[in-house]
Amino acid sequence: MICVIADIRIKAGSQDEFFAAARAMLAATRAEPGCIRYDLEQNIEDPEHLTFVEEWETRDALAAHFKTEHMAEWRTASEPHLVDRNVKILHVGDVETL
Repeated sequence: MICVIADIRIKAGSQDEFFAAARAMLAATRAEPGCIRYDLEQNIEDPEHLTFVEEWETRDALAAHFKTEHMAEWRTASEPHLVDRNVKILHVGDVETL
């Protein structure tokens, strides 16, 4: 399994436009082969700090996701709202649950 944690910061006041653009991308991504989870979370103490939390069956599924039309559209739509982005791809080998 591959996990992606993408922390982003958006411009103040751009939340409505950002989320409107994200809705279609989220729905299309969740329907992709290999997508286990694809969520967008908002920090309740810092509303301009958002986090994408993703789980993919394989690295190939993630690579295919980056090449989709809806991701190209998303990059264009989200770019004016972004301030910063930090993406981590985690290759999960051993998970302990409590």
